[in-house]
Amino acid sequence: MPEDLATLAELCTQSETKFILALFVDLRGKPCAKLVPVEAVDMLATEGVGFAGYAVGAMGQEPKDPDLMAMPDPASFTPIPFIKDGLAIVHCDPYVNGAPWPYAPRVILKSLIEQCADAGFEPWVGAEVEYFLLRRGQDGSVSVADAADTAAQPCYDARGVTRMYEHLTAVSAAMNTLGWSNYANDHEDGNGQFEQNFKFAEALTTADRVVTLRYLLSMIAAERGMIATFMPKPFADKTGSGLHLHLSLTSGGNPVFPADPAAEDHRGLGLSETAYGFIGGVLDHACALQAVVAPTVNSYKRTGATSTSSGASWAPRLPTYGGNDRTHYIRVPDCERIELRGGDGSANPYLAIAAALGAGIDGIKRSTDPGPVGGGNGTKALPPTLLHAVEEFEADPVVSGVLDAAGDGVAGYFAGVKRDEFFAYHSAVSPWEIDNYLTAF
Repeated sequence: MPEDLATLAELCTQSETKFILALFVDLRGKPCAKLVPVEAVDMLATEGVGFAGYAVGAMGQEPKDPDLMAMPDPASFTPIPFIKDGLAIVHCDPYVNGAPWPYAPRVILKSLIEQCADAGFEPWVGAEVEYFLLRRGQDGSVSVADAADTAAQPCYDARGVTRMYEHLTAVSAAMNTLGWSNYANDHEDGNGQFEQNFKFAEALTTADRVVTLRYLLSMIAAERGMIATFMPKPFADKTGSGLHLHLSLTSGGNPVFPADPAAEDHRGLGLSETAYGFIGGVLDHACALQAVVAPTVNSYKRTGATSTSSGASWAPRLPTYGGNDRTHYIRVPDCERIELRGGDGSANPYLAIAAALGAGIDGIKRSTDPGPVGGGNGTKALPPTLLHAVEEFEADPVVSGVLDAAGDGVAGYFAGVKRDEFFAYHSAVSPWEIDNYLTAF
């Protein structure tokens, strides 16, 4: 019996799993799955489960192309009986004709992890998943789910957290049941906005957990008649939702970001030259990186905001870095890690992590100087729209090369998908246009 078959079957038996969601995401981050009964676990483990790739979404396929076969990764097996009794998730790597499909985001991230290993590093990632809890009215409008959540500065409000106690504690208990070490649950800066934190892990594990958590949040919120949305900017006057990534590297199990005690750190952040090179690489490629970490039209309503009702947008507009200062593109909270703050809730976690690693490793290889603390190695502002970001992405061989890591053509396909998305938005007539132009002339 193949080792993976035995492992997946044993995991199902141990957890009393009856059905498995064999899950993967497309380039946009849409979760796709088939519900597989445990009686078919042998077939799932050895043959995978088939999908018509064109029907999935942005997966680089045409209607005539052969099936995507989702092959499960037993290491990602996640029982979720708190959603449905006997249910589990297993994250999958899509294959076509027996080979990993290069358009699959999980396959792309695994390729970048291999590149990090070739450079002598193991990447570790923590993620902050911010989201809003909303309700949809009969007229189609959306509003904050908690009607009492109207404070001008609601961040960390104990009363707001308590009113959402059942939802927050259900999510926290789920994360801790899964061994993710949930350590904080808070009301964020926008009315109806929350964040629930879990411990960092290896890059692939964290990306899987972000996808799983989004699914759990959506399902748990729906049970209470709410919508959990990761849309970057659902309200013009409220703070947007980020997907902040905490990045670090080890080599042979030892952290490489802290400065050698015997070395002199002229910038004063306690970081090694390797860490500064990594920061420099991310800053160098920041404009192109935004197409991946902020990949929707709505993303640029967040990064373009100058203020919100609470007084700050918390979204970076320039590729700068600093110490424990949340106004920068890269924040350095301590000498163990850096925080990339340019990403938002619409980011595909596999692609966002992969692109950040690719940019950082390029900086290490080139010994890039990130410039002075509080600034950066350039003054060019981040792209103002998705279209500008796509143009930067196409012009940057390092970041676009990340998406081509598992096979050529993915970067061009991704850019085309995102350009089409921008022009579909641009062709729609908005209420703003009616308000400003209907009787203006």
